[in-house]
Amino acid sequence: MTEQPISPASEPPSTALLVVDMQVGVVEHAHDREQVLANIAGLVDRARLAAVPIVWVQHFDDDLPKSSPGWRYVDELQRTDSELLIHKQHGDSFEGTTLDDELRRRGIDRVVVVGAQTEFCIRATIHGAFTRGYDTILVGDAHTTDDLSVHGQPTPDKVIAHTNMYWGTQTAPGRRAAVAATADVSF
Repeated sequence: MTEQPISPASEPPSTALLVVDMQVGVVEHAHDREQVLANIAGLVDRARLAAVPIVWVQHFDDDLPKSSPGWRYVDELQRTDSELLIHKQHGDSFEGTTLDDELRRRGIDRVVVVGAQTEFCIRATIHGAFTRGYDTILVGDAHTTDDLSVHGQPTPDKVIAHTNMYWGTQTAPGRRAAVAATADVSF
């Protein structure tokens, strides 16, 4: 994993923490579930202490219907009523939602992304944020996925490592893509 310390610049960007799809039915069998949950919980606590907006993204579809037991956020992560909740039906948390409008209304220009599943909603969301002009920080040890190797896919550790590797090399004019460890994220 290519990790870069994330620290405030002389004119720090306005940051939001995006917590993507940490739902019971999404992470029930996720790779390194307990450690990833602990890392995300720590980031949520630090963001709250720093008064950084937290956006909770919650997926729904035919396999994960609203209000079903699997649709709920995991018990280890609890949203407060003042924190923004975005419901989505597509992998990209920006697609078909009000997320971009909500972030722009709040003056956000940098997002720190955590959650599940790495090769689906996390990858789509980091690309969605980056193409919309946001500095996009992926927390390399705070995203996870299921083991789909029985279907011929790489093991979860390789999916996560590959995503971290390639995200740290993305470039575009006027914005930054980076990967950071939980301990190195500064709000």
